[in-house]
Amino acid sequence: MKTNKPVIIWLLSGCALLFIMVVVGGITRLTNSGLSMTDWHLVTDTFPPLSEEKWGNAFEEYKKFPEYQKINIHNDFTLEDYKFIYFWEWFHRFIGRIIGLVFIIPFGYFLIKKKLDSETLKKCIVLLGMGAFQGFLGWFMVKSGLIDNPDVSHFRLALHLTFAFITFAYTLWVALDLIYPAKNKVILPLRKLARIAMVVLIIQIIYGGFVAGLNAGLIHNHWPLMSEGKLIHETVWIEQPTLFQNLTEGKSGVQFIHRTLAYVVVGLMVLLYFRSKKYSLSTTQIKGLNTLVVFVFIQFLLGIFTLLLHVPLWLGLVHQVMAFFLLSAMTFTLHRFSK
Repeated sequence: MKTNKPVIIWLLSGCALLFIMVVVGGITRLTNSGLSMTDWHLVTDTFPPLSEEKWGNAFEEYKKFPEYQKINIHNDFTLEDYKFIYFWEWFHRFIGRIIGLVFIIPFGYFLIKKKLDSETLKKCIVLLGMGAFQGFLGWFMVKSGLIDNPDVSHFRLALHLTFAFITFAYTLWVALDLIYPAKNKVILPLRKLARIAMVVLIIQIIYGGFVAGLNAGLIHNHWPLMSEGKLIHETVWIEQPTLFQNLTEGKSGVQFIHRTLAYVVVGLMVLLYFRSKKYSLSTTQIKGLNTLVVFVFIQFLLGIFTLLLHVPLWLGLVHQVMAFFLLSAMTFTLHRFSK
């Protein structure tokens, strides 16, 4: 345990940075800042433009792309407005660079000092690959909004967001392996149910990305019904040519799935909590379950108010942050029932 303490701190620091990355990414999305940097250079974009001339050049370049030509040109969009959205996208990318350095430099040090056993080494190599792939997904997402459509693909947005969550969860899992080297007795029924809950939670996060990408939270702002007197609004089935497209590309269909899955997520976590009462659990297992249930109800309420209030920026961000905490609790709980 003493030998692995620096590695544990390193991994948990990575978790903290990934959390900040997702928060800033949420602000970037909610302020429509994601398409402000129309090109990407590893070195020259490390800092924002440092003179008014360079700001002017960046703004003129931005004007060549769909977001300005189809939307912002009609909104009296000024250089100061551009500086605001540029900052959030730049900051998002800057944190990505910091995360890369925080992972790569200590990894090299621990490798040289032989602080990583063979299993941890394999997991850390996977983490480095995941980090690189996440960077590619960010570029892949932004590219979709720089061609014809003045917005990014909601599929690519959801992929970028969900993979960030998964990268965080796996980093936390590797840290937990080192924090709790002793093995628990595995309770198979609870582990199976926890795995199902984790899968459904990840699907819910994917649909959260769909909702964000399509701005689907700005319609049907009622609860528990989708509109007055209607449990399922008729537009759920008719926006797109096929049922599959309605449930993955239609605003109404995507919101319907997201709000319905919320009940399933709550139900599974509550079921896990009550089924666990039949077994003798460790202290960490009990703490994980208690935290999980508290977090899922908070997230459920946040989702309701975010919808009813037409997604104010601060509440949309809090809802995304709480999803991160919920995934953390789910990862911890699943780990405690798996090892």
